[in-house]
Amino acid sequence: MFRMLSLLTFTCILIASKGSAQSLISGSVYAETGEVLYANVSVQPTNIGTSTDENGQFHLSINKEGEYTLFVSALGYKPWQRSLSLKKKESLDMGSIYLESSVLGLDEVVVTGTMKETFVTASPIKVEVITAKYLEKTISPTNIVEGIKMVNGVQEVVACGVCFTNSISINGLPGPYTAILMDGAPIYGNLASVYGLNGIPTMIIDRFEVIKGPSSTLYGSEAVAGVINIITKSPASQPLLAVDIMGTSHLESFGSLAISPKMNKWKGYIGLNYAYINDFDDQNEDGFGDVANLDRISLFTKWMMERKNGKPFTIAAKYYYEDRRNGVEAFLKNRAYHSLRGSDTVYGESIYTKRAELFGTYALATKADIKIDYSLSHHVQDSYYGSDNYDAKQSILFANFLWKHSADKHDFLFGATARWQLYDDNTVATATFDSIDQGMINQPDEQFIPGVFVQDEWRISSRLSLLNGLRFDHYHEHGPILSPRINLKYKLSEWTTLRTNMGTGFRIVNLFTEDHAFVTGQRQVEILESLRPERSLNGALNFHHLFLLGKGQGTIDIDAFYTYFTNKIVPNYDTPGKILYANAEGYAQSRGIGLGIQYEFAIPLSFNIGFNLLKVTETAPDEQGNKEARAIEFAPNWSQVATANYQWKKKGITMAYTLNLTGPMTLPLVFDLDENGQPLSRPRPTQSKPFAFQNLQLTKTIKKWNGHIYVGIQNLFNYRQSYSPLVGFNDPATAPGFSPYFDTAYAYSPIHGREFYLGIRWQTTK
Repeated sequence: MFRMLSLLTFTCILIASKGSAQSLISGSVYAETGEVLYANVSVQPTNIGTSTDENGQFHLSINKEGEYTLFVSALGYKPWQRSLSLKKKESLDMGSIYLESSVLGLDEVVVTGTMKETFVTASPIKVEVITAKYLEKTISPTNIVEGIKMVNGVQEVVACGVCFTNSISINGLPGPYTAILMDGAPIYGNLASVYGLNGIPTMIIDRFEVIKGPSSTLYGSEAVAGVINIITKSPASQPLLAVDIMGTSHLESFGSLAISPKMNKWKGYIGLNYAYINDFDDQNEDGFGDVANLDRISLFTKWMMERKNGKPFTIAAKYYYEDRRNGVEAFLKNRAYHSLRGSDTVYGESIYTKRAELFGTYALATKADIKIDYSLSHHVQDSYYGSDNYDAKQSILFANFLWKHSADKHDFLFGATARWQLYDDNTVATATFDSIDQGMINQPDEQFIPGVFVQDEWRISSRLSLLNGLRFDHYHEHGPILSPRINLKYKLSEWTTLRTNMGTGFRIVNLFTEDHAFVTGQRQVEILESLRPERSLNGALNFHHLFLLGKGQGTIDIDAFYTYFTNKIVPNYDTPGKILYANAEGYAQSRGIGLGIQYEFAIPLSFNIGFNLLKVTETAPDEQGNKEARAIEFAPNWSQVATANYQWKKKGITMAYTLNLTGPMTLPLVFDLDENGQPLSRPRPTQSKPFAFQNLQLTKTIKKWNGHIYVGIQNLFNYRQSYSPLVGFNDPATAPGFSPYFDTAYAYSPIHGREFYLGIRWQTTK
């Protein structure tokens, strides 16, 4: 018995002596937002590792002395490492370890997918985020349309080769299929999407969130292809004063000035943005300017109230004015367009746009999580396209009442929407026959659209969540419309996530505000039947994987998507001089595969590559009744976007390279004219060739005065489409632009050549 007790005592002493020989490593992990919880901490080349606790702290024990590397990694942050030399019984306190945010954006907060704040990685809906800081360091865009091209599968579509109106296309679908939101409110109606999107300066943007695929369950009509939610800057996080001014080699000038005052409980943000282009440039020698001239000014203000209950109360307003013009040189020279608007001898297009917006959020001071998102917009367009006058206005009033409620593993969202909109113009779009006077009278289109929706996010387990939703809208002309959706998210592992979603979309068409070709050029519009709402059925699959490779980290995204349309309204350009509209007798399809790879090296270098393979077709019976599929115009077969960023920290220099590749796309059937002014027997090519835009930018940080100087080249290799976007401009029988064959619909890319730019940003400390 005594021997057994002695042996036990000796064993305990031996274990204790071995334990006392261990070395200890401790520390705390922080980021800009505070402690980093559950970060991975490991000692290499051993298998010893742990995670930070709820206070961001960690403790590790090492049995042997020697040379080691301490490695710290966390989702959404750059990996951190430090070489160590440990001795026996040494206690090494690493102090505070600071992790830098990763450009992979995995820790970004998003709200668009579910109408509630969540992290990118936690969202059951795949949401892509582009921040204003990332744009500034990459391409320094002057408006949202230029910045959105950084997202794989999202493109700018040019609709007119004279005034260069544009829209945003997602996965090859036309611009009106994309819902544009401002702080969650659908503020941009069909008329505003023609020119108003260019009036959203990056000055006011904190970030924008992109969802591809129908989102009509939450956002109603116009959300068939997807949603782009522009999140404006928070006044609380802005410097007192900020300035950004840029000039280009094409004699263009852009600038913004912003201040952030405080008034008692209110924090504000006030910004002024301008754009000025007044240079006639005709490199393709078709007699018309290669870029639209314009004077643009935008005023923006946003105010946030600090409330005792901590609930949000924001109100924002924006006013936008643009004087856009282009045409022959005589129309633009010395601003002659002021007196030549509507001329039938000197062709030009002149568009005056005035737009006012009011939007915000108010959360009720109740225990229940109830808030109201609201928006009001009024858009006026006064324009001439040659001698044709087009005056239009559209007003939209929107309110969204939301109640969020959690119960056990369910997060419910109940909503009721009310949307009133008024559209009026001087065309047949708002004309009706008066049976009493036996003539046509103007009758503005006024609609009130009520809707309700419900959503349930069910956390079935730590790995599996299910999101279901259903929306009901009522239209006076079309009756009730139901829009369901279902989303499933499954975490295969800590670093791998699978998302799948199915749903329906619908779209009410306001034809004359969506297709610009009816007011520019000499094509006539014919509506062959009463147009019914378009409906769509969508399915998508997303595979997301975070990986560690070498001393860096990256992500892989694979997307597969399919959308099936019925009642699709497709403009037919095959008849020269006409655009024919009708609901498709068959069906239309959009399907494709997307691949995205991001990687961030341990050195300050990162890259992002995205590739989209796409096929968008309409299937309808031919003259013999046989079903025939044809490609829809302006939808590229494939596209690619790539960016690379390198930081030379010692010199405070950031270098960025961007590439946009666009594959072949189907083009309208158009015919050039011979020397006698008659159409040639053979049309122009009905399919474009692949083209590329490449940009370079260098940004120098000057810490002494808290500013940046940036210089860059857009369209590095001076790409221009080989054909003029115009047809019939050389008719010898008429003045340029007034030929019956004149057409502006062959614009499939910008024709602005290489451009150098130089800018300066400065701000006070926050």
